[in-house]
Amino acid sequence: MTEHCNAYKGADIKQSLWQLFSTTTIFFTNMAAIFAAAHYGHYFLTFLLMIPAGGLLIRMFIIQHDCGHGSFFNQKWANDLVGRAISVLTFTPYDLWRRTHNLHHAGSGNLDRRGSGSVDTLTVKEYQALSPGRQRFYRFYRHPLTLLVFGPPLYVLFFQRFPPAKNYLSMPKYHTPPTSQTLPSVIGLNIGILAAYGVAGYFLGYAQVAILYPATLVMAYWPGQWLFFMQHQFEDTHWEYGREWSYAEAAVMGSSYYKLPKILQWFTGNIGFHHVHHLNASIPNYKLEDCHNANPDFAKVNTLNIRQSLKCATLALWDEDTRKLIRFKDLPPKLQVV
Repeated sequence: MTEHCNAYKGADIKQSLWQLFSTTTIFFTNMAAIFAAAHYGHYFLTFLLMIPAGGLLIRMFIIQHDCGHGSFFNQKWANDLVGRAISVLTFTPYDLWRRTHNLHHAGSGNLDRRGSGSVDTLTVKEYQALSPGRQRFYRFYRHPLTLLVFGPPLYVLFFQRFPPAKNYLSMPKYHTPPTSQTLPSVIGLNIGILAAYGVAGYFLGYAQVAILYPATLVMAYWPGQWLFFMQHQFEDTHWEYGREWSYAEAAVMGSSYYKLPKILQWFTGNIGFHHVHHLNASIPNYKLEDCHNANPDFAKVNTLNIRQSLKCATLALWDEDTRKLIRFKDLPPKLQVV
């Protein structure tokens, strides 16, 4: 599979430029319609228009994500230029995300390399060893309302304005980038946000910009967080300790193929082909489906549709005995929170 994927890595400049141009054009047209509808008091229409705008922001984020992997263009300067420009729209610091997300790829499915660029996941034994207070905190953190509803807006609008904080659960952080490396990315984006939306507010009204754009971001980050969560957080995912861990095996067995309707696949930039992306992050998003379809062995990977994926929301702990992600309710009574 690895050799098969190598044939698809590298950008096609025409496809990249077209995807960038078409997505940004539709997005800014959509945003203009949102502000026009709000200006004339058509608030229900404003809300409806935010839904596709949120989807377009996800697609923009996937382009930023590909830039961080160096796969959207073949030149580093072009990836960095476009990635940083898009970060002003996504509110996600480009260099910080690039560093932590690449750490996520380097250690995905490795129990010795958890904690950077991914959803924190404890084993049953680790959860059992926590104090009652930290057990409660972990249950709060892993609750679907925290991770998938209230968490995304807080994370994108507030927490990403600061360097990563220390983890309360004291999980082993594998080479987490130090503040000296992450602070310039965070500060640079914060300045860019103030400048860009300050100018937009001057022309469109500060109140409208302060309300309408963050609301559109939330429309993007709710489904975006869901995608990020369930692509690895499914029952039959794959985790091993470092001595047993294999990059290729973790990529294929620890990442899901999220089979979406074509329209949602377009908005999400083919990120549902997550197994292919983890096997080779140098494949741009517009080649992932072709790579998947060209290899019959990919038919054996963990496949989820929307209905099946909803069952993943309450999974929270890796059970080393059954080798599955389980729910808190599946714990033996003695392991329940005190």
